[in-house]
Formats: sequence, structure tokens, C-alpha cells
Amino acid sequence: MKFSKSVPIYTLHVTSALGGITLAATDRGLAGVWFDAQRHAPDTSGWIEAPEHSVLKQAEAQLQAYFAGQRDHFDMPLDLSHGTDFQQAVWQALLRIPRGGTTSYGRLGADIGKPAAVRAVGAAVGRNPISVVVPCHRVLGSDGSLTGYAGGLERKSHLLQLEGAVNE
Repeated sequence: MKFSKSVPIYTLHVTSALGGITLAATDRGLAGVWFDAQRHAPDTSGWIEAPEHSVLKQAEAQLQAYFAGQRDHFDMPLDLSHGTDFQQAVWQALLRIPRGGTTSYGRLGADIGKPAAVRAVGAAVGRNPISVVVPCHRVLGSDGSLTGYAGGLERKSHLLQLEGAVNE
């Protein structure tokens, strides 16, 4: 994930039930949610610490309520402009997977009109910059197995259990 150096990125680090999280926002909306030690986390040098930024505060509050089982959706502006057109199409498709639902990488590819692009879809899902809010954790292997999650399979399992998508 490459963020333009010409666009100000505001950041806030918070703690959650699943560990530390780095939040990022632009003037357009929430641009990032990464767990500590998550794969594909961006270089945050040059980002502006902004604990009072309205989108970051909104994201923190909504994530905390979600992890506590008190919220089942997110409603804040998102900035998904930092990916390729293909990645953005995949990330938009992720937003259409309902809470408690899951899909496969193949189905996701078919949903965006690219049924043969399963590997590319998987790569785009893995580079989703807004974990949890853009629900990449709802994508499973074609056999229903928990596969790949940049934040770790334990977190993916926890998120799916929280949403009632899988049993323990």
C-alpha cells in the first residue's frame, strides 16, 4: 500500500480487544486500519499524529463498540483511493459482504466481473488497507477454510465468531 507523500495522512494508535491498531485518515475519510505487526502495513514516517481528528475519533469509537458486540456496521467516510482501480473494485466488493456472511476469493472475483483472477483478487484482499471496516476477514477459501489474513488467522477467526459467521 503506497500513500502519496503529497496528501496529509493523520494517524492515531489505539488499543483494542485484538491488540494495538494504527488508524489513518485523510481529509476524505478513514484510509487505514492496521493491527500491530500486520503484514503489508505502510511506512508511517511523515504521518501526522492527530488524536483529535474527527474521523479517527469516530473510527476508534465505532471499532471499540464493534469489538464489544455493541455495533454491527460502520458508518464513516472512507478513503480507498490509495489502491489501483482493480484493488479498489475488490475493496468495494468486500463492503457488500454482510455481517455474518462469508464469500470465497473465486466468488469475489466473479462479483467484480473477473472470475479467472482469483490470485489477483487474493492479493488485493490481502492489501486491504482498512481491516475490519472493509471486511476482508469474511473471505474464505473455496472449501470454507480460514485462509490468509494479514492481521493473523487468530484475529480472523475471532472476527468471524464475533459476527456469528463461524462457530468455535
